[in-house]
Amino acid sequence: MKSVWLERVIDSVADRGRELLRLSDNNKSEASIEKLALALLSEKGEASGTALARELVIYYEGLTDNKRLEFFELLNAGFGPDEDAIIRAADAFKASREQDSYLALRKAIEPARQRLFRRINIAPNGIKAIVAMRADLLKVLEQHPHLKAVDADLKRLLTFWFNRGFLQLQRIDWRTSATVLEKLINYESVHEIQSWADLRRRLAADRRCFAFFHPALPEEPLIFVEAALVKGMSAKTTPLLDEHTPVLDPLQADSVVFFSINNCLQGLRGISFGNFLIKQVVTDLAREFPGIKRFSTLSPMPFFTRALQDSEVFSEARLVSILKDDAANICNAVGENDTVKALAQALNDPVSYEDIISGPLTRLGLAYLVCAKQGDRPYDPVAFFHLSNGARLERVNAFANVLPRGLKESAGLMANYRYIPEDFESNHEAFVHSQEISLSKKLAKGSKNIKESW
Repeated sequence: MKSVWLERVIDSVADRGRELLRLSDNNKSEASIEKLALALLSEKGEASGTALARELVIYYEGLTDNKRLEFFELLNAGFGPDEDAIIRAADAFKASREQDSYLALRKAIEPARQRLFRRINIAPNGIKAIVAMRADLLKVLEQHPHLKAVDADLKRLLTFWFNRGFLQLQRIDWRTSATVLEKLINYESVHEIQSWADLRRRLAADRRCFAFFHPALPEEPLIFVEAALVKGMSAKTTPLLDEHTPVLDPLQADSVVFFSINNCLQGLRGISFGNFLIKQVVTDLAREFPGIKRFSTLSPMPFFTRALQDSEVFSEARLVSILKDDAANICNAVGENDTVKALAQALNDPVSYEDIISGPLTRLGLAYLVCAKQGDRPYDPVAFFHLSNGARLERVNAFANVLPRGLKESAGLMANYRYIPEDFESNHEAFVHSQEISLSKKLAKGSKNIKESW
């Protein structure tokens, strides 16, 4: 990881460059981010280049949201590729097909903003600033889609800089720095950490937390996963999240359940780390605990209720078909003759009808995970992540999460995805190339009728 000594060296180089450029607080008002960007692109000296990069980062950090948008507009309009140069270089390559003309074409295609981002990276904490810039850009991208080329250039560089080869896996426990522990609390988005006591229980002897770090961001977890060493495959969140649950001797555990995975930095959205993280943690825990026989997740189904209300996904005919064996029970329980309306009423207060709708909800959840699509992908993003990772859909659990968020998003449903190391590659290939979902024997049997009626 980058040492404090190295950071001081970079700062001292920037300070020396600042003196050479005579940049001071007195004349900063005369500068503009455009002038700083142009100067940084043209500067060849190491010290002065580092100083300019630091000045640009400081200047950017002081901008309002509107001024930052203006900067992105500038990057899009004034720092893109030279189209005429590309055409000339392409014609030259077409005529000669020589290596030199190919290299010239590659150089012409690269936009000036990409070179600018690389030069910003030499500033102290430059990579952190660039990640923050992309986070700001993503906030406005939906309203300003013409800026997608700027985002593509940023994402391309960040994908290189955050390549798996640069990432370092670390276990996080109660001895980890308070700075990192506090960030875990802030970044946890699946199951909110309620207190320091809650966090301490999640880091106890029968729990594991692992994160990827980048050398340039030594106390900034990029992604982290929380796991519990348990007996059997967990079907409910309560025993995993209750801070008063007795601590199990890890050597008595026969299973590991991953119950939360969190990407931390918005600026790295779309750059995948999770597939590497879970597989590496599975490998490391299997080595540490040879008695562990099963690795699985207890995963949310965050778009289930949304899909249930989308007639293009769950049409009335599909709902009636899936619920036909339980229609009479549901209708009688709520006093409604229409099956679809009866289900809707029951879901207004699902816990009160748990005995009646557990089975129907499980089948609906299976249909959602196996059949519901957005384009050629599963409707559920969590399902896509685990299935493309080579996991097997093992089980759908009714009333697994009865907290308000769990009931609102998925009527309490959660899924177990099982990670079997010897099946990773075959499951991944089948899913990626044929959209074939690996299912446990029980789910494969239960999905037959659902697929036929879908």
